[in-house]
Amino acid sequence: MIAYIERFIHENDSESRPTDDEKDQLPNIRHSLDLQGTINCVDTGLAGKDFGGLYTCEPLALIRPASPDDVARVVKAACRSPNLTVAARGNGHSINGQAMSDGGLVMDMRSTEGNHFEVVRMNGETFVDVSGGALWEDVLERCVSEYKLAPRSWTDYLGLTVGGTLSNAGVSGQAFRFGPQTCNVAELDVVTGKGELMTCNENENSELFFGALGGLGQFGIVTRARVAVQPAPDMVRWIRVVYAEFEDFTRCAEWLVTRPEGESFDYVEGFVFVNSVDDPANGWPTVPLDPDQGFDPSRIPRTAGSVLYCLEVALHYQKTDHPSTVDKAVNSLLGRLGFIEDMKFQVDVSYVEFLLRVKHVEVSARANGTWDAPHPWLNMFVSKRDIADFDRVVFKRMLKNGVGGPMLVYPLLRSK
Repeated sequence: MIAYIERFIHENDSESRPTDDEKDQLPNIRHSLDLQGTINCVDTGLAGKDFGGLYTCEPLALIRPASPDDVARVVKAACRSPNLTVAARGNGHSINGQAMSDGGLVMDMRSTEGNHFEVVRMNGETFVDVSGGALWEDVLERCVSEYKLAPRSWTDYLGLTVGGTLSNAGVSGQAFRFGPQTCNVAELDVVTGKGELMTCNENENSELFFGALGGLGQFGIVTRARVAVQPAPDMVRWIRVVYAEFEDFTRCAEWLVTRPEGESFDYVEGFVFVNSVDDPANGWPTVPLDPDQGFDPSRIPRTAGSVLYCLEVALHYQKTDHPSTVDKAVNSLLGRLGFIEDMKFQVDVSYVEFLLRVKHVEVSARANGTWDAPHPWLNMFVSKRDIADFDRVVFKRMLKNGVGGPMLVYPLLRSK
C-alpha cells in the first residue's frame, strides 16, 4: 500500500556527474553565462539537502538568478553540455531530492521572488501575476494587505514557492470547491529544457502549459504565474469535531463537499489520530484549537477503535457580519453532522492567521529541532469505493500506533 518513489537519475549515477574537465571549466561557464545574479561554488550547503531529509548531495554550484533571462541562460548552458545537469530549487520542500543536482547546477529560485507582482483584470475575472520564486505566504500577505484579494486555492503550508506547488498540484481544504492550485492558473512563463523563455496558456503553447502544471519540473521551470484571485474575507470561524467511527466521519465530510457554494463550509479537511490514553504521542492535546480548551477522553465511546477521526472545517465571514448571522450559518451545518457530543472545538481568527496556521507549527518545530529531521511523506488518492477498506487495513491496523506525524484524510471531488 505504501509507495516509495525515488528521484530520477541516470542508470549509472556517475554518468550524470560532470567530469574533472568540466569542473575545471566552471570559471569559463561563469564568464559565458554573463548572469545578473550570482554563482556560488563554495557555500552550496543549502542546495545539497531538502525537507525530506532522505538524500544529500554536493552540487557544482549554487546559482541565484536575478531574472528569467538568467534562468534561461543557465538551462541553455546545461543543455549544451553532455553531462552537466541543472535543477530549480524553490524553498527546498521536495521529499526525494527532486530539487537537487549532484555535481550539477542548482538555481535558488527564491532570488527571483520580487520580479513580478501585478493585479490583472481580464474577461471579467481578476488575477495576480507573481514570480515562480515567490513564497505563497508573501503572496497572501501582499494580496490581502494591498488589494483585499486572495488566491482561491491553497496548500496547508504556505512557506512554499509558487513554481514549486504548481509543478506538483497544490491540494488543501479548498480543493473540493476550486480544485488544486494547478486548476487556478490562467497563464505561465516557462523556461523550457532548451533554455527558451515561453509564455503559455490554454490557447497559446497549450501543451507546454498543461505539461508544466503538475509536471514535476520535467517540462520547464515556472518563472511567472497568473493566478486567479477573489475578494478576501476578514475572518474565519475555525472548527474541529471528533468522530469515533470512520463511516460517520466520511458521510459527514462527503456531504459537506457536495453542498453548493454558499451552503457549506469554505474549507473541509480531516485527520486521523491515535485512540490510546497510555500513548503520550496520541495527538489528543493538538485537537483543541484554543489553549483554554481541553480534550476530555471520557467523552470517547467505549466502542471506539484504535484510532479516532477529526473533521476540520472553516467558514469565511466579514467583520461587518453580525455574530448571530455567523452562528446561524455554522450551527445549521454542524446540526447535520454526527460527531461525538461535547467534542467540538472552535475559535475565530483572521483569514491570514488561519491560512498561516502551519507557520506556528514550523516555529515550534524549529525551536525543538524536529524541523530538520527526515520527513518521508506520501500523498495518495483513494477511490470512494476503497476508502473504507483503506481505513480498516491501513489506519486501524498498520498505523494504529500513528506515524510520528500527521495522517490527513479528507474527500475531494473527481470533477475538480
